[in-house]
Amino acid sequence: MTPGSNIPLSATRVTVDVTAPVRLDVSGLLLTADGKVRSDDDFIFYNQPSGPGVAYASGGGSAPDAITVDTGAVPADIEKIVVTASPDAAGQSFQGIEPTATVRDAASGAALASFTPPQLGAETALVIVEIYRRGGAWKARAVGQGYANGLAGIATDFGVSVEEPAPAPAPVPAPTPTVPTTQAPVAPPVQAPPAPPAPLAAPPLGAGKINLDKGRVSLQKNQTVSLVKGGAPLLARVKMGLGWEPAYRGKDIDLDASVIAYGPQRDHVDSCYFGKLSILNGAIKHSGDNLTGEGGGDDEVIVVDLGRIPAEVTGLVFTVNSFTGQKFTEVAKAYCRLVDATTDEELVRFDLTSAEAQTGVMMAKLVRQFSGEWDMTAMGEFVKSRTVRGMVKPAAKLL
Repeated sequence: MTPGSNIPLSATRVTVDVTAPVRLDVSGLLLTADGKVRSDDDFIFYNQPSGPGVAYASGGGSAPDAITVDTGAVPADIEKIVVTASPDAAGQSFQGIEPTATVRDAASGAALASFTPPQLGAETALVIVEIYRRGGAWKARAVGQGYANGLAGIATDFGVSVEEPAPAPAPVPAPTPTVPTTQAPVAPPVQAPPAPPAPLAAPPLGAGKINLDKGRVSLQKNQTVSLVKGGAPLLARVKMGLGWEPAYRGKDIDLDASVIAYGPQRDHVDSCYFGKLSILNGAIKHSGDNLTGEGGGDDEVIVVDLGRIPAEVTGLVFTVNSFTGQKFTEVAKAYCRLVDATTDEELVRFDLTSAEAQTGVMMAKLVRQFSGEWDMTAMGEFVKSRTVRGMVKPAAKLL
């Protein structure tokens, strides 16, 4: 399977096991139509191995951990079960590790499909596949969505409480008995009240994805920021501004900013650039071509109405090309920034501090998460291409 692809399930009970060169922790979350669990009881993992229609099985280190879904027993208000994986070693990422999820007929063990997510790096947890209900039938979809803050980050995104368990109250000491002067029954010692049940213990939180709660974010290459403020997705109009200056004065450089839209299988949907200033029924608009890069501020601006991006578009890659053929080593102060189009507040900035002798660069990508929010990741990846047409395939590989 490839990211975003799906298959119909030919068995009512399926098992998803996840293998890798290292030991993995595998879990499952039962999600309603709003993409959230109903309660912590819908988080199925090693500390809570069973739920309605879903069960966790440990491989004991010699076999992969697995999640089994009995689709006939899944509650009617559950729309999907997401299967997650994270390295067992604390803080270990998927860099150099290629996990593979295999969907099997739980009765026979026969493989129905397998999926190995591509392009993994700093992620410490993945939503790797999902088993979902569509039109009365059940299907499996390859996902491969990564998180930098481990299983706890996934759990939090889907509404599970992952606070550290509160310490149990200290027991109340029994009173010291006194010697009675007459024979009388001695009162039993006072028992401490039972401690309240603690929240589910998930793996410790890591660095996590950055959000916008603390104001403007300056990204480094490969860093990701979640376009969320106060826990709510930033479903508003945003502007992606791109700017540059010639490194050597007196030599005009015509750089062109573009955005490429992709579907869930990395399929090219459309491109917005100086020759096509509006795409997706106006959800993405380009300001027009700047032929020199002279002057302060943004040289080219692309306005993106996140709330109007059609559902079939799940990824946007922002690119800059040198139409006149100069290399990016001849360009100074190249940057991209995300601005709230309503307030003109700068939200995110990525300064391209090192360049390569190429004519195209993928500056940043916006990826729609399964929870509905958008994440922006700084890229800074160079390729040989003077036009956006030559960026479509290399950008797809990096989604």
